[in-house]
Amino acid sequence: MWSNPRVPFQLSSDRPALRPFQGKPIMVNVAMNIEYWPFDRPMPRGVLPPPHGKPSDPPDVANFAWVEYGLRSGLPRIMRALAERGIKASALMNAQVADVYPTIADAVLAAEWELVGHGWFQQSLKQVDDEEVVIVRSLNRLRGLSGQQVRAWLGAGIGETLDTPDVLKKHGIQFLHDWLVDDLPCWMRTRHGPMVAMPYTFELNDVPIYGVQHNSTDEIYKRVEATLAVFEREAKSQPRVLTLALHPHQIGVPHVAYHFERCLDLLQARDDVVFMTSSQIGDWFVEADGTDGAAVASYNDGPPA
Repeated sequence: MWSNPRVPFQLSSDRPALRPFQGKPIMVNVAMNIEYWPFDRPMPRGVLPPPHGKPSDPPDVANFAWVEYGLRSGLPRIMRALAERGIKASALMNAQVADVYPTIADAVLAAEWELVGHGWFQQSLKQVDDEEVVIVRSLNRLRGLSGQQVRAWLGAGIGETLDTPDVLKKHGIQFLHDWLVDDLPCWMRTRHGPMVAMPYTFELNDVPIYGVQHNSTDEIYKRVEATLAVFEREAKSQPRVLTLALHPHQIGVPHVAYHFERCLDLLQARDDVVFMTSSQIGDWFVEADGTDGAAVASYNDGPPA
């Protein structure tokens, strides 16, 4: 009996050892979410509660401005910090950003970041009338924009229906960040063959850290430092993926960006760390694992009873 219809349960300690990428067992993915929050729709999240007890129906200027500041000022600040250190990020980007904020799309392409599908605009696939239409539209826009294959995806709000992985696999997605169940990639079942469930993070994610839990400014640095202390022990026998899940309106404000740069310097000072993008990590796993997902290859048989 499986706990879910996609990913068989396995203790991390029972997984076969994988050969580290270029001898560096801690793989860091800087995952920057770049999103379009339409002005005439309710905001996906808010920095302020509804004023005077009235729900913040559109126009929600305060919360729109919070996010737009991140795109205007926070994103260039973080892009500059990464460029100065020679780090390429994964751009988890709403495809409509290319139309609404074309200079952002141009900057991302100039920085040679990997484009990762993240919906059309910041709306969960649970809320759309036809998720396949949205997925195809999003992938076509990103692929046409960049010439990249666009092989990885993170759902907006990590939202899925029961069919989402099947639809994504059907349209060329190989690596899916929604199922953040392990510190390493693992195989998952779809109707169109195995795909890779990719690490993501809630714990090193600036939205929970600052927007939900309201931690101190230096919290991300403290968490990265503590995570490394554990990973450096575990990485002696098995590689680890350390994902930094970022949003310009959270990580890009000056007082937090300062500590994020400290995180980058801490990571770059280590000889067991390598910075990789989503598909680079996914390709490493497929090669190092060597099974092509044989254990989950049969969909119609269903999980064992």
